[in-house]
Amino acid sequence: MKLLLVIGLTAALTLFGSPTLQRDRLATFQRENVLGTSFEMKVAAPTRQVAEQAEAAALAEISREASILSSWDKQSEFNRWMQTRGTAVPVSAELFEVLRLFESWGNRTTGALNPAAEVATQIWKKAAAAGKPPSGAELADAVREMSARHWKLDPGARTATHLDSAPLAMNSFVKSYIMDRAVKAAMDTAGVSAVVLNIGGDLVIRGTWTEPVSLADPRSDAENDTPTARLLVKDRAVATSGNYRRGFDIGGRHYSHIIDPRTGSTAEEILSATVVSPRPADAGAMATAFCVLTPEESRRVAAGSPGTDFLLITRSGRRIASAGWSGYEVAAPAAGMTLAAKPAAAAAAPQASGAANDGNYELTVNVELAQLGGFARRPYLAVWIEDKDKFPVRTIALWYQKERWLPDLRAWYRDDRVRAMAEGKDITSSVASATRPAGKYTLKWDGKDNAGKPVKPGKYTLCIEAAREHGTYQIIRQEVDLNGSPMKLDLPGNQEISSASLDYHKAVR
Repeated sequence: MKLLLVIGLTAALTLFGSPTLQRDRLATFQRENVLGTSFEMKVAAPTRQVAEQAEAAALAEISREASILSSWDKQSEFNRWMQTRGTAVPVSAELFEVLRLFESWGNRTTGALNPAAEVATQIWKKAAAAGKPPSGAELADAVREMSARHWKLDPGARTATHLDSAPLAMNSFVKSYIMDRAVKAAMDTAGVSAVVLNIGGDLVIRGTWTEPVSLADPRSDAENDTPTARLLVKDRAVATSGNYRRGFDIGGRHYSHIIDPRTGSTAEEILSATVVSPRPADAGAMATAFCVLTPEESRRVAAGSPGTDFLLITRSGRRIASAGWSGYEVAAPAAGMTLAAKPAAAAAAPQASGAANDGNYELTVNVELAQLGGFARRPYLAVWIEDKDKFPVRTIALWYQKERWLPDLRAWYRDDRVRAMAEGKDITSSVASATRPAGKYTLKWDGKDNAGKPVKPGKYTLCIEAAREHGTYQIIRQEVDLNGSPMKLDLPGNQEISSASLDYHKAVR
């Protein structure tokens, strides 16, 4: 999930249409550290109270499912089962189904999806700590261990027998599986007509709502970067896997965190795989597998799941889409266009003489929110640039849930309703992306004002303001000199923003 970007209400409704908004209220909820990442939920309901009941039902189901399936909770049913050997253990319906699904997807993907990939992952982690890639012998040993049979299922008795000591990680599609159950719980709330759940960049969309979805560019994935695709999605799940947010850095080279269990090597050719499918678990499984398989193998696997479409982004920037992908995409790039390509008109667009970046520099802002424990709500957040006269030149991000609390962002708001209306409403698309760490966000400023014009060289102030309903208020201000000289700064944190940094540098085109 990405920070909600400021977008005009009229423009948003004109572009995407919003029949549900006219009939119901659309409530938005945002939290951190849900399944180890970010959480955004939109609920179409007649009242805020009904929407809050739906959110509570979803969170309760997430907690219940995580207590069964979590690989990281030592007390989960899965981890208790992992401590057994050679004994047929009665297991919950959920754990049995997930183990069965892993078997099915392992077969369908010829071994590309395997929870024992954790064997190789641990080897790569040790290699990164040592500063050199794993040896061929280490990977060969890992492949032998990963390719063994790890459990045996008895459907009649609903038991699972754990067979070996290989470490297993229930990743891939388990998050999507839990999301599916959570959305069903929310939709069962009386009065709810639609739910959109986004956890860490994977989405489940159910009910009467058609959700605009922006797909993060794997080579430029700041919260407000131009997406690689814009979609309209109804009653589907969207899952994305990619190697651009996590991985191993060894000898100045970045390796993907996604492992091919058949070889033990990291998956490097596919930067990003996004799958749209009716079943969330299917979408999650295929998104991970498609980062490992060849494009043709991915096509064959997708063909076995009716209603499934996908978009792959290769290391060279090439887009490879299924036949039905265009049915979701709005203003799709030309066929065969790579991400590196730029339309000639855009490349030749004139820049104002003496502009602060002259089209060549940008400011990257990294923000890490404090982790307060549990399913904590995110603070309201505003990030903007002021000139030397404290005039707001550009709002980079505005993030809130209830309009009534917007004035609590008092430095940004300044009791000026006209400014609030002019700079936008929190009616935006969801963002599909590879899973992010909880609380960590990146924003970019291209050196232009709210009207899209380059600002003049000189000194400006970056402002990061955070406020909580009935809670704390924090603000960070940092002067930056936009003169064409690269600059990096670490900013002091506070109670809401544990750390922040900025990097003024030449833009990557």
